Amino acid sequence: MIASLFRGLRELAYPPVCASCSALLLTNTAAGFCGSCASALTSDPHETCPRCAHAVGSYAETAQGCAQCRDDRFAFESAFRLGPYDGVLRDLILAAKHRPGEQLAENVGHLWATHHEAKIREIGAEIVIPVALHWWKRLRRGFNQTACLSAAIADRVGLDHRPDWLRRVRATRSQVSLSPTQRRTNVVGAFRASWRAQLTGRSVLLVDDVLTTGATASEAAKALRAAGAARVVVAVLATR
Repeated sequence: MIASLFRGLRELAYPPVCASCSALLLTNTAAGFCGSCASALTSDPHETCPRCAHAVGSYAETAQGCAQCRDDRFAFESAFRLGPYDGVLRDLILAAKHRPGEQLAENVGHLWATHHEAKIREIGAEIVIPVALHWWKRLRRGFNQTACLSAAIADRVGLDHRPDWLRRVRATRSQVSLSPTQRRTNVVGAFRASWRAQLTGRSVLLVDDVLTTGATASEAAKALRAAGAARVVVAVLATR
């Protein structure tokens, strides 16, 4: 009763607002988002490729991947996304990379996990692992927004969260301005599983914020597979 009273007083002093548009929330629902923003974040208007999660046409043949990924070799089994890199979702992804982005990333992660909970459970993953930042970049930023996302997903679905089982052992250039070939070269050997990781025979849900060519996710998955993971499925907020 005391806890409920304290919570009520706190909400009177600091009423909950939408993490995206700052609209007042009458009830603290949808992981901290108003109904309009929650709908915008979870409404994917496109069919997606089950291999790389990029948008495809309604009648596209994707058994062997789509036109964008068919010729690529990935170390991960499949991928799915929350939505396209556009609009409200794009804005939140960019905002979550800067302080105070931890809470924002956590809110998005809970919304994502709530919306895709059935799909996440169907995957049969045992462990949730975020794509790692290099230690120097993490030190400058102060946090890894992808780890905030993966923690929220693991908490919602009740899976083991191991953010320290994957390490980025080499600093790499930003992928944004690189060509597809340069992207693949840029991240070769950039990841390694921790010596503490217990991955043998286990299924992993690998979490990242954005997937473009799949090069980063594939290199991270390769490191997990080398450490014994039986399969890796990639979950991303958006593809672009």
